Amino acid sequence: MATNGVDKPVLNVFRMFGMMQGDRVAINQEVLSYNYTDIRDNSVRGDQPDVNAQASIHTNSAAVMVWNYHDNNDLEVPDAPVNISLQGLPADKVLLTHFRIDQEHSNSYTLWKQMGSPQNPTQEQIKQLEEAGQLDLFSSPQWIKTDNGKLNLKMDLPRQGISLLKLDWE
Repeated sequence: MATNGVDKPVLNVFRMFGMMQGDRVAINQEVLSYNYTDIRDNSVRGDQPDVNAQASIHTNSAAVMVWNYHDNNDLEVPDAPVNISLQGLPADKVLLTHFRIDQEHSNSYTLWKQMGSPQNPTQEQIKQLEEAGQLDLFSSPQWIKTDNGKLNLKMDLPRQGISLLKLDWE
């Protein structure tokens, strides 16, 4: 999860899971997801990525983690459009906090490669890598009004990207 004290991106995935409290909620999907058996038997190597999600709800919060994964991470492909429709939110407004892991956010490995993959990084490089290894906000938290307990969120998610949308209410 870390190398020489520098957190790897996968540790941020576990940080995201740690913010998903309460009970798991069913996800209804239309396209671009693989099932467990397909991934187990064939991995994610076809033409389409695995765009999938997990959700949870707690007393005063909900969370949706959505990812865009493919085994071949060297391909340059367009971001996947993601539409999230939530129902049954018990508040007129929610505070949306969006965290992201991708090539530009929460990713010490990308920065290490940009540095030229130093085997013995300087103290300054180590400091930069440590900072890049932390879980980043993708955007500033914002209050959003719901429509009779419903909320629609849209975003583009890059390949190898993971977003956590955390919703809090009073």
